[in-house]
Order: sequence, then structure tokens, then C-alpha cells
Amino acid sequence: MSGLELHLDRVEVWVGGNDAAAATRHWTAVRGTGAHQVGPVEVSIGGGPDRWTWSVAGRSDQPVRLRGVRLVMRVTGGRGPLRLLRNGYQSWSPSGVATLGVDRDPSNGPRVPRLVRATHHADEEVADPGELRSECVTILADDGPQRVLVGFEGGASHDGTLRLAATDHGPELAAEAYLGGARLDPGTTRSLHPLLLLHGEDHAALLDGWAAAVGRAERARAASPYQVGWCSWYHYFGAVTEADIRANLARAAEWPFEVFQVDDGFQPTIGDWRANERFPSGLERLAAAIDREGLRPGVWLAPFLARPDAQVVADHPGWVARYRDGERPLVGMWHPVWGGDTWVLDTTNPEVLDHLERLAADLVGAGFTYLKLDFTYAPSVDGIYVDPTRTPAERVRAGYDAVRRGAGDDTFLLGCGAPLGAVVGVVDGMRIGPDVAPSWPVDAAAAARGDYAAGEPATANAHRETLVRSALHRRLWLNDPDCLMLRRTATGLSRDALEGWAWTVAASGGMALVSDDLSLLDGDARRLLDAVVALGRAADAEAVSGSAPRCTDLLEACPPTTLEAAGRCVQVDPVTGRAESASAAR
Repeated sequence: MSGLELHLDRVEVWVGGNDAAAATRHWTAVRGTGAHQVGPVEVSIGGGPDRWTWSVAGRSDQPVRLRGVRLVMRVTGGRGPLRLLRNGYQSWSPSGVATLGVDRDPSNGPRVPRLVRATHHADEEVADPGELRSECVTILADDGPQRVLVGFEGGASHDGTLRLAATDHGPELAAEAYLGGARLDPGTTRSLHPLLLLHGEDHAALLDGWAAAVGRAERARAASPYQVGWCSWYHYFGAVTEADIRANLARAAEWPFEVFQVDDGFQPTIGDWRANERFPSGLERLAAAIDREGLRPGVWLAPFLARPDAQVVADHPGWVARYRDGERPLVGMWHPVWGGDTWVLDTTNPEVLDHLERLAADLVGAGFTYLKLDFTYAPSVDGIYVDPTRTPAERVRAGYDAVRRGAGDDTFLLGCGAPLGAVVGVVDGMRIGPDVAPSWPVDAAAAARGDYAAGEPATANAHRETLVRSALHRRLWLNDPDCLMLRRTATGLSRDALEGWAWTVAASGGMALVSDDLSLLDGDARRLLDAVVALGRAADAEAVSGSAPRCTDLLEACPPTTLEAAGRCVQVDPVTGRAESASAAR
């Protein structure tokens, strides 16, 4: 095979708690498959060269804390600059293409707070200088036609980070099973997710093949019907009232909605998921009103977080995870609208899992059979948890599994702010980009956040991620690109940007939820939505039958511009949002 090739060189094991400064690296050269003693553990490798299986076992008389286990591969045969597809960690994390020796990991930017890094990376420590990293999957490309995809065949047991770096001996790619300081006891063996290496010239086919393999391995829930609906967030935000919901519900029969979802703002505080004083009828009566209109009631919650003033914290202070000092409550989100610091619930605590199961059962019992679970990266943040043997990915997954048990199999679970690999097989839909906003570019405050501004709310950012992650639709879940905004007033979106985003959502085949005060929409808005839904259903049906939407310039443009599906090619100007649509020549 000519062009780019990867050759397994060595195994590295990073031993230490969740303090990288104290971690110790052990490594050994690999001359073939089999068992390899690496410091205090044994790493067994099988298979290859296109699918490696591996596991790690404790071989000392003491428990060890494992930060990560890496298969390090030499990259050979490159022609010209080496490019890496960077897949972000969770829904909002920036993705795109980076060039080795030119671009930097965003953690290397100036004044990046630890919580920001924890939000956007499996490993919240600063990347090594010059290192580029991707989560779950990457594609390597150069000036030649050959591309190489490297991806983990799952993510429920641990995160998978791909790290590309230049060395004195040439480029190296490390595929890391990131365990986050999980304790490995003597004589215990932990299986790691297999690693896939796929070669070819068509990057879209490579991504489709990887996503299909992960979906099979993790038993993806990707069979729910195409979703069309309404969401309160992008017009009313946290100030929403029951009167707002009912006013829009009264107009919903004029629209082709199936889902009607109440977003953030109904609750008294984060962690207490009941109605506040602005919702005097309560959640059960509101769900019944939605149901009477023939719509599926939906509700938003951030189940793994709680504000210090939440009743759940007052009643159960031991449910909150702690910082490494074991004393301070662990902060998983700082949000000015919520009042500042918001704490992480410990999803390794059986009582917390029981609480999450009951919470989901209560909401479904109240009539909400569509649950949007937000800010769900929170249990992955480094800290002290009751069960030290659980990895960050397992902490996230345990929370989702508890919600699924309580909600039942027929409830639609939408993940948001979630580490992508950890929730395949438990969610039905997944937000695959940052929040949209009633504007196209990021605002000045977001732009000041430097390299992480690409993960801030902005329709341009959502557009980029919709293209980068288009291959995941119907392979891992239903993609949720985020909401359409069709209003021409009370918005900073130009007509071009409004329509450009709408056509992107359509070509993605993903979920199509409108987030406007319906009284502001006219016949033009309805005609646009009808056209979006028609193309969206066609693109979705094509994905179901085996051909996912494809971003044709994924490895050539940053940000990418072009999405093809259902015989249409939608190209959007990344600066203005203006779209051009033509017949696609597949």
C-alpha cells in the first residue's frame, strides 16, 4: 500500500491519580502481539493490523491509578504537511482540521481555566506543546490521495483520545485509552475498546464505516422516527413562562410538529426539577395540555448538576463530588444565569443513581416522554468520587443508564453537552454541535475566549459541527444539529444566514425543531419549514438505507462548507451564512 501508513511501535502507561503532575510514564517496545509488562501493569494486544484488541491487568501487589494506556504508532509515507481531523470531546467542543506544526491544541492558548479544559477534553490537562488531539476518531491526510482513519470501537468504558505529535524520528500517533486515574486492583483485568484502522481515499466512506462499526458494537439506538417539533429556548431563554408555552401551544396545530419541548427556565433552581412560580399549573397539567394537542411532551433538565441552593443538596450533601482536596464541592459549570457555581452529583454513588432513576420515572409519569439531558459531561470532571475504580466515561454512562432505567425504553432521550463516545446505545438523539444563537458569528464576549470560542453559542459554530459530524447520523443516534430559527424580527440573523442554516439542517437529515415565538412567523416561514422537512426526511431516509450525508470538503476547508444528501448539494459561506443549493453529483 502506498501513501500514509501506521506502524505499532510501543505501549505507554501513565500511572497516577487525577493529578497529571504526579503521573509516571512507563513504556515498552512492541515487537508483536501478546502480553507486555509495562511498569506495574500488563498490557495484552491482539489482532491487527486493521483492528487491534487490547486489555490491561494489574500485576503488582498494590492497586494502581491509571491515567491512560497508549498504543503509539509511527506515521510513515507522508507527502507534504500532515493534517488531522479533530473531533471534539462533547456536543459543543470545537472540531475541524488542523495541520501538524502549524496549529495548536486549544488548551495551549493563554489563560485557559481548568474548568474550560475539563468541559472540552477527556483529559483536562494542557496538551504537550505542538501536540494535536482528537476524541473518539481521527483521519490523517497529506498531499497524497491516501487517508487513514483511526478510531475507537466504542466509548462507554473509557474515553479514547488520539494524539499526533512530531518527534525526532518523524510523526507519531498515540491512541490513548483515557482512564482518568481509575483504580486498577491487583489481579484485575480491564478490557479496552478495540482500535480500528481504516485506509482509503474517500474520507466520508471511512467515517461512515467507523460509525457503523461503533453503532454495531455499542447497540446504537438509531431507529426512532425523524423528529419535527418546537422548543422554547431560543426565543424565551431562561425567562420562559407557562403563558408563553400555552400561547405557542395554541398555535401549534398550524405547524407540522410532533414534539413540543419546554426548555430551561421552568425549574426553581438547577437540581430541583419541579415547576417554579412562573408555571402555576405544574408540570403534569402542562404535559397533559401538550398531549391533548396530539403532541409529544418534552422537557429539559441538567440531571447531573445541582446549585448550592438546591433542595437536593440541602437534603443530601454527600451526593456531591469533591475536588481533589476532598473538601470543596466539585464545580461542573459556572453559569451567570444560574447564579454562578453549579456542583457535580456523584454518579458513582448508588443513592445518586437511585435519585436519577426516580427523577426520570417521575417526569415520564407526569407525561413527558421526551427528555433533553443537558450539561451531561459534568461527572467526567476530575475529582473525588465514591467509587475510584470508575473512569470518567463510566461515570457519565452510569448517570445516563440510570435515567434510561427510570424513563423506560419508549422514552426519547436526547443527549446534550455529552461526551460522544460514552452514550452510544443509551440515547436516541444527540446534539452534535454548540448552541445556535439569533446571530451567525460568535459575539465579542465569546470571541474573547480565544481558541475555545469555536465552541461558544453561534449559528456559524453549529453549522461547522453539523458538517463535521454528519456521518454519525443514523449510525450512532439521530443527529440533533440544534434548532431552526425562522423569525425575521427579534433576531440578529440575516435572511441569508437564516436560510443557510435551515438548508444545512435539512441536508443533514437530523432533527428539525423550531425555536421561535410562533406569533412572529408568517407564510414564508411555513413554506421554508415545509421545504426543510421535505429535504430532511429524504436525507434521513437515505441515511437509514445506508448512505449518510457527506461533507465533501471536510479535510480541505476549515471550516468546511459543503454537505451533500438526497441528491442535493448545500454550500454555505462560512462568513455570511449565505447558501447555494444545487443537484449533487455523487
